[in-house]
Amino acid sequence: MSSDKELAGRVALVTGSGRNIGRAIALALARAGAAVMVNAVHSAADAKAVVDEIQAGGGQAAFKLADVSKPDEAAGLVRATIDTFGRLDILVNNAALRREAAFSKITFEEWRAVLGVILDATFLSSQASVSHLAQSDAGAIVNIGGLSAHTGASGRAHVIAAKAGVVGLTRALAHELAPEGVTVNCVVPGMIDTVRGESASSAPHIPAAHTSLVGRKGMPQEIADLVVFLAGPKGRYLTGQTIHANGGAYLP
Repeated sequence: MSSDKELAGRVALVTGSGRNIGRAIALALARAGAAVMVNAVHSAADAKAVVDEIQAGGGQAAFKLADVSKPDEAAGLVRATIDTFGRLDILVNNAALRREAAFSKITFEEWRAVLGVILDATFLSSQASVSHLAQSDAGAIVNIGGLSAHTGASGRAHVIAAKAGVVGLTRALAHELAPEGVTVNCVVPGMIDTVRGESASSAPHIPAAHTSLVGRKGMPQEIADLVVFLAGPKGRYLTGQTIHANGGAYLP
């Protein structure tokens, strides 16, 4: 994997990295020289495929199945990363659910499931990682947000609430972890060309304003490149920021 290896010697953990944006992030971090712990909830085949691709390019990677919305499993994933690679420098909180339902139809169980995977998991994985990140001379957390959390949308109250919470948590952690030398930022993708799960409709209720000025959807690699920048030496002066990558669909 050709790169200038700006992350050589670093270790990264990417939650929800078996496919789509998470997969692209794991591969990009590996190209930059980091050893990567890949994570999925159920699909060992997806996670192993990412590991195999990294290793085929000369990189280091391993995977662990874990539901990061559960405290024991989130902590176990971090422990597995330390046991495998000996350190942790970069945490990317990417795990998410893409579900849609009218507000009146959202059950409390569904509400909790979405907040669990998006917001609780960001809290749990970050809390389990901070002591290790503080030992790095360049610790970094990058959270993956959601555009509709900033614009609003129908049929996604649970997802929007969770993603908005991730932005707030990003700012709070930036304050708390700055004395430890750990940066914390949030990347907000616009409409990205990814494969949607069965729980998301093929035509989600995204406002017309989300149409990008550049006339196309973004690619997962474009989000991954931004994550690498924030996790690397060139991004050390950025913390507490919410950075939008949406082709001009939303101009905050």
